[in-house]
Amino acid sequence: QVQLVESGGGLVQPGGSLRLSCTASGSIFSIYSMGWYRQTPGKQRELVASIISGGTANYADSAKGRFTISRDNAKNTVYLQMNNLKPEDTAVYYCRKIYPFPQYWGQGTQVTVSS
Repeated sequence: QVQLVESGGGLVQPGGSLRLSCTASGSIFSIYSMGWYRQTPGKQRELVASIISGGTANYADSAKGRFTISRDNAKNTVYLQMNNLKPEDTAVYYCRKIYPFPQYWGQGTQVTVSS
């Protein structure tokens, strides 16, 4: 069993920044592929960014150039730095352990972008 605990969400004005954190339990975090997803009411959860054990990252088109995913294996933590936030980024953001199986989800953290 792997527990994922997210933090860092909140209310921010358009153009502002937030950094989300997701800390995982367990001792082999360094081999995990991790991802950040988001979901708004009535829509499916969508991938925002992912990062493999070697550090290679992948981004949704909506996140490219604004968001950066990174990891600190010594702290069992994956981050999502979000800059130039837009109202359409408002969602609940979830951390996910993608690989190896089994997969796990965090509880989610709300991000609201509004003036």
